Amino acid sequence: MDLMEVIRTRRSVRKYQDKPIAKELLETIVDAGRLAATARNEQPWEFIVVTDPQLKAQVAAATDHGKFIAQAAAMIAVFCKDCKYFLEDGSAATQNILLAAHGLGIGSCWIAGDKKDYAPEVADILGVPAGFRLISLVALGYPAEQPQKAKRPLSEVLHWERF
Repeated sequence: MDLMEVIRTRRSVRKYQDKPIAKELLETIVDAGRLAATARNEQPWEFIVVTDPQLKAQVAAATDHGKFIAQAAAMIAVFCKDCKYFLEDGSAATQNILLAAHGLGIGSCWIAGDKKDYAPEVADILGVPAGFRLISLVALGYPAEQPQKAKRPLSEVLHWERF
């Protein structure tokens, strides 16, 4: 699948097949996050891949809208050092993760992190040291559904020169 096709067809997947994801594929997905754009080349990110069912269940239970993490084959927690552009950098890394996963045939869903009350609990569950902020939790698995929600057309969102 070429890049524009990956971008056009990626959707949030919340239902997964009961099938593990190979470690090499998870490493490739995280590597895509590592290669994201970053302000001042700060690269403040750290990625925690979770495949242990009990640990996924703990994280899922802590969230408000991420209960499906427990059924995912894997989850990637994206944390960033608390620096000036942590949220932008971590969001860019998360988007790369979503696109890489889809390009490899793996469904994903971004679960919010930084502004959620559960962020400190997730950090504690995953043993993250002080000074890091939770950017996102990304559930991953082979899709058991193919969501088709429409995106707004380009003609509605594109403005030339002025709004």
